[in-house]
Amino acid sequence: MKRLRVRVLAGITLVTGVLSWGGARLWDSMGSLPAVPVAAPIVLAIIAVVLGATALSFRSRLRAQREREPGAKGLDPLLAARAVVFGQASALVAALVGGMYGGMGAFLLGQLEVPPRRNQAVYAGLSVVASIAVIVAAICLERVCRLPDDDESHGRGRRNGS
Repeated sequence: MKRLRVRVLAGITLVTGVLSWGGARLWDSMGSLPAVPVAAPIVLAIIAVVLGATALSFRSRLRAQREREPGAKGLDPLLAARAVVFGQASALVAALVGGMYGGMGAFLLGQLEVPPRRNQAVYAGLSVVASIAVIVAAICLERVCRLPDDDESHGRGRRNGS
């Protein structure tokens, strides 16, 4: 499984943001701009909390197992792999969503004197912040679940199954 790359996520966010900004300008010139849902930052924040809590739980379980504490509950490798895949997928979607709402928010910055547009800009900004939180939590989860010999320098020549 490949690790998340911050540069790739930033590139996705930037490209999506530019496209969203251009789309918002075009859409606004042809009529009314679609609203940023109030639930967008809430859902993203919930995903960030779930990923963060999972990372903290896994970290404490792995630490207890490593220190051979009595009654330490081990971590199922399949569960860890599923959590990492969920985190990676969430980070990719958060990069897309963060870019989309970032572009829309950038467009709305020029219209803050209109109260409904100001509210939409706030929701878009909160969505971007929550998207960043999802990405950070996913990277933390990935680092917690990394195997000790999972170094870049040791595993370069190896592929899955070989």
